[in-house]
Amino acid sequence: MSSVPRHSVLDIFLIFLRLGCTSFGGPVAHLGYYRQEFVANRRWLDEQTYADLVALSQFLPGPASSQTSFAIGTLAGGRLGGIAAWIGFTLPSAVAMALFAYGVMALGETQAAWQQGALKGLKLVALAVVAQAVWGMAKSLCPDRERATLAVAAALIVVLWAGSVAQIAAILLGGIVGAALLKPAAGNGAQHVAAPYGRGFGWLCLALFFALLAGLPLAASAGDSLMLSAFDSFYRIGALVFGGGHVVLPLLQAEVVEPGWVGREAFIAGYGVTQAMPGPIFTIASYLGALMGGVPGALLATLAIFLPGFLLIWGALPFWSSLRAHPKAQSVLMGVNAAVVGLLLAALYDPVFTTAVAGAPDLAAALVCYAALQFWKAPPWAVVVLAGLVGAVLYSL
Repeated sequence: MSSVPRHSVLDIFLIFLRLGCTSFGGPVAHLGYYRQEFVANRRWLDEQTYADLVALSQFLPGPASSQTSFAIGTLAGGRLGGIAAWIGFTLPSAVAMALFAYGVMALGETQAAWQQGALKGLKLVALAVVAQAVWGMAKSLCPDRERATLAVAAALIVVLWAGSVAQIAAILLGGIVGAALLKPAAGNGAQHVAAPYGRGFGWLCLALFFALLAGLPLAASAGDSLMLSAFDSFYRIGALVFGGGHVVLPLLQAEVVEPGWVGREAFIAGYGVTQAMPGPIFTIASYLGALMGGVPGALLATLAIFLPGFLLIWGALPFWSSLRAHPKAQSVLMGVNAAVVGLLLAALYDPVFTTAVAGAPDLAAALVCYAALQFWKAPPWAVVVLAGLVGAVLYSL
């Protein structure tokens, strides 16, 4: 077992704060930004460890990209590092969504031309970022025909069988095929990273996760508090949704619109604005909570929807790290990591490509962004800002 070099909580917070301000494109694009930042640029993690964290986050319920950031922060700075990573990455979009709830609702229903153009540019950058991540991870994690074939098979499963169940099936297939066919290289276990705490804390987090999942509905039904009922609803959604991102939106609509907590038009307006925000889509909870109860409501809803996913990450990390030290577990993870590449490949097509590219000019712009990132090594944040500005100008003209 080895340890990820420790970094200060302030450094972790500032890095993720910058990512939270510039990571447009949704959960899959976020994984591309993380890889560029922590594997390619800073080398905090190797490709194998990063892929393992992505696989763990994909396999657990909750917001996968936020759970990955939480795990990176925890490995780099302990439990406070994980919290700092979450606050930094979530704060910009959470504040923006809460402010939107206080009076800028018209932006969600009728977008000006420059807003449409900026959003278009950001989607094209997301396409370039995801393509770069797929290529980089494929070179490292699918170096032979067996794993390359497994990645393609996983992509086909997800493309042809839409939904979070397909993602879980693809990961399970990767694990089964890996256990049966793949053999780890000698000495591979030396690269495995230990969690910065023991199993006792992991068990405590898992126990708290299930206690809240079972106890909150009972407490909400016994009381007459809107905030307690809202905390229960947001926590339950965060605990039970697989895939994160857009998957959470229909569940939230059922929980907050049908009881009359938030109007349908207001919910749709918030959904529209989340598409133009950096950071996690789960911060729509900040918007809904602010509509329901002001700043306290926004804080409560944001904490509730993210909490279960983070308890699961903290609970699983010490067992995940030790499990993958065994040769058979390494074989399983080799297959799972290849499947994760397939999941990213499928997401590169849908929703990233299908929502970003409407014709040859869009594809040309995405290729320019890709060349800037891949060949000229331009900072992702700079490409994001430039693409948004160019899109806003062109649409305005």
